[in-house]
Amino acid sequence: MTTTPAELLPVATGARTRAALRTLIRPDRGRAALGLGVLVGATAVGLLVQPLLGRIVDIVADGRPADALTLPVVLLLAVAVVQGVTTTLGLTQVARLGETVLARLREQFVERALQLPADRLERAGAGDLTARVTGDVARVAEAVRSALPEMARSVLAIVLTLGAMALLDVRFLLAALLAVPVQALTARWYVRRAATVYADQRVANGAQQQQLLETIGGAATVRGHRLEEQHTEKSARASRRAVDLTMRSVHLVLGFYARLHIAEYIGLAAVLVTGFFLVRDGSVSIGTATAAALYFHSLFGPVNAALVLLDDAQSAAAGLARLVGVTDLEEDAVRLPHQRTGAGTEAGAGGEAGTETGAGGRAETGAGTEAGAETEARAGTEAEAGTEAGAGAESRGGAEAEAPVTVAVDAVSHAYGPGRTVLHDVSLTLRAGEHVALVGTSGAGKSTLARLVAGVQQPTGGTVSVAGVPQSAGGTASVAGKEEAGPSVVLVTQEVHVFTGTLADDLRLARPDATDADLRTALATVHALEWADTLPEGLATVVGEGGHRLDPARAQQLALARLVLADPPVAVLDEATAEAGSAGARALERSAGAALAGRTALIVAHRLTQAVAADRVVVLEAGRVVESGTHDELRVADGPYAALWRAWSGSRAAPAPRLRPRS
Repeated sequence: MTTTPAELLPVATGARTRAALRTLIRPDRGRAALGLGVLVGATAVGLLVQPLLGRIVDIVADGRPADALTLPVVLLLAVAVVQGVTTTLGLTQVARLGETVLARLREQFVERALQLPADRLERAGAGDLTARVTGDVARVAEAVRSALPEMARSVLAIVLTLGAMALLDVRFLLAALLAVPVQALTARWYVRRAATVYADQRVANGAQQQQLLETIGGAATVRGHRLEEQHTEKSARASRRAVDLTMRSVHLVLGFYARLHIAEYIGLAAVLVTGFFLVRDGSVSIGTATAAALYFHSLFGPVNAALVLLDDAQSAAAGLARLVGVTDLEEDAVRLPHQRTGAGTEAGAGGEAGTETGAGGRAETGAGTEAGAETEARAGTEAEAGTEAGAGAESRGGAEAEAPVTVAVDAVSHAYGPGRTVLHDVSLTLRAGEHVALVGTSGAGKSTLARLVAGVQQPTGGTVSVAGVPQSAGGTASVAGKEEAGPSVVLVTQEVHVFTGTLADDLRLARPDATDADLRTALATVHALEWADTLPEGLATVVGEGGHRLDPARAQQLALARLVLADPPVAVLDEATAEAGSAGARALERSAGAALAGRTALIVAHRLTQAVAADRVVVLEAGRVVESGTHDELRVADGPYAALWRAWSGSRAAPAPRLRPRS
């Protein structure tokens, strides 16, 4: 579904954008004052050129000796040198100011974008955020590097030149001002139209990118359902909209230039006519009239540059408003989670991926794990009571009934918008050290519940607590009397991102202070050290874009190694082995089992061998818990899980029994 404009991330108002810009500049007020002061001096020195040229005209007109030209010529050379040096210094300061402010804006944008809840990004679509972080940032950066210094110099030149014309004779200034009404009307005509056109153009570009991302990302589904023509037409419509708005902006600029030329002709003609009458009356010399005409002619460049830069300024302002719209989101719209995710969250409004997920074993699972394998009882201490359908309440027996609750999901509901509720009054508890497999058909709400437990999203109803600490509190959990310094929950999904940099740096995202020995231990834990040692430079090998490419299985092992380094008491695996395929899934199940050893775990299981290995299985249907119990209990109960098991295992050969080691 194509994202509608109403779902896009907010755009700041003009007043809020200006206020944000002042806030960004405030720490560098000294540099701004220095740059402006130097530019004022450079411009003032440059204004000596016209009077010196006028002096030369008077010397020639009066028939004076040639040596009388020496002083004006030397002064012209001195003016050129001084103006060049001071202009360079001033523009350098302004450019540094702009780059510093831009860097500060980028940091704020990235920080706030990373804090956005997953469902907010899903409603906006990847294209909107992508367009802002690429096109809008590039447009603002271009304005900072070129338009801002040129605009500062042009405005100063205009103001000081008009003042210089008044010093020659105020009537020259009055004549020059005849061009101002035309220029003002031109600027007003342009600004009133450009703001809307450029804002619409940026939105259209974002919608175009979103449509292209959806079409390309879902290419396999599009081809499978023979929807090529429909999606091509959607992409074409989005592109036509973007092109139409681009052409509107081109026509706008052409009309803008035409009006500026008319203003130039009016002003120059008025100054020349005024000079003619003043010279005829003896009020001024020919050189003074020449200087006045040269002053006005020198305004062509700054005036046109300032007005033309309105084009860049309007475009950059539209981009800046879109960036500030994200950085200025209300605090209740974003949250700084204490959890650290091992991979990106999945896209889609609560949709479930129909792919294989990571192992649910608490210790290492054997390579021969298959459907139908029997799970070993936990030394008589983990007897679960019978299955309860619908309510989601779970009865427990034995000593484990007294175990501390590590994760508590209490009457949780979640909706991605009106009429799009995906979880309904779900209650669930995970005891310390327990591994719970979450199963159900696609769209049942498994991944949504996983994200809520991980703290990536906040529920629209009910609460999620880790060790008694609500996820919204942003604190760390205390488990078994141990205060955890790191994240209390880590989420690992199938969408693993390998960051550009060395393998060591990628691993240290989870624990920046980890030593090389710690990294090697983590890799060994998830059975990844062998291939890591074969890389060209070992831990120093550059991976990610432009570096050594890791296949999906190795990338997922990298994410699991991060989980080991982060060492959270609770781990959530959401389809964590799906990208490896059936062949690689067994090896990743072994890696995941080792990474989960000693932790409380919630495993979104599509591959039901994970349910066999788990301590308990929870079945979701249409956003509700309908069954809960061990694999054996649910298989015998002949309910929804038994039906899923028969459908899943029907085409598979019966495997040999497997025993899962207990920690």
